[in-house]
Amino acid sequence: MTATVIDLLADVARRAAHHDRTPGAPCDGCGRDAVVLAAQDDGIVVRHGPAVAKAHDPATDPHGHRARLAVARHPSLGGILLPPLAAPVPDGSGRPVTAWPYGRPVDPDDPDAAPWEEAATLLARLHSIEPDGLPGPIPPMRGPAKAARAVARMRATAGAHPAVPAVERAWARLPAWARGEAPARRAALCHGDLHLGQLVRHPDPGGPWLLIDVDDLGLGDPAWDLARPAAWYAAGLLPPEVWERFLGAYRAANGPALTGTPAAPADPWPQLDVPARALTIQTAALSLAKAAAQGREPDEVEQAVLDTCARIAGLPDELEFRPPS
Repeated sequence: MTATVIDLLADVARRAAHHDRTPGAPCDGCGRDAVVLAAQDDGIVVRHGPAVAKAHDPATDPHGHRARLAVARHPSLGGILLPPLAAPVPDGSGRPVTAWPYGRPVDPDDPDAAPWEEAATLLARLHSIEPDGLPGPIPPMRGPAKAARAVARMRATAGAHPAVPAVERAWARLPAWARGEAPARRAALCHGDLHLGQLVRHPDPGGPWLLIDVDDLGLGDPAWDLARPAAWYAAGLLPPEVWERFLGAYRAANGPALTGTPAAPADPWPQLDVPARALTIQTAALSLAKAAAQGREPDEVEQAVLDTCARIAGLPDELEFRPPS
């Protein structure tokens, strides 16, 4: 991250926030200073009033990026995905830059108010959209590719850690599609990186919840979007009642990732087993990589994920990855 990129993003956000304002007029009601909301290797986000600007991962494929933005703008995604803003983007960042409306995120200090049902309903609606009616070609959903990148990062930074062999064994047992080495077993429109940080209320605090972040959007197995909460549930990190609320809302909205009907639901784990394994492995690999980079051992939550990954590595082939009975 450089000051130059931050300054560029602040300018893009300012232009997007005041695209209809007379040049030189004051910023009424939103302040003059840009605020850095995120500063990571794969994304820098700067806010100015009602708009944010994002510098995406420098490794972003430009063709896939443009296709994902076109999908996000399509009317079929209205009320599901926050659409980008039209804003002039000056050159000079060395990475794709986009502008978006600012939305109020989930409050991390109020877990009881977390919008699990709303997230599930949005996913069900997203997964039900017919891809043939969208601008194309739509790229693959990037979830499996991100899992592979996490494992590669672990190998490069934490290869000597005693927990690595279990992660490697669990990774080797995944089918090729879940490692990003073959086409997905299904081709629905997917978000690709679902977690509660990917929801915002817009345009006001009482407005509807919407999904954000198109970096991993694409065609793939819709079960992948359910896999992170499923993995947390299987690892004992998500309470059963929260998982049931999430799952019930997805079924009630006729989400196509699972078999059965809301009135007669089928066992979800045949669909969730492989994606939940993959997300657990990804999280374990990133935990080891981050701990190594910071010169420390994994913390309590990271260790719980690593223990779950070791359980996956030791499962007989005929058993699915499920919560311990």
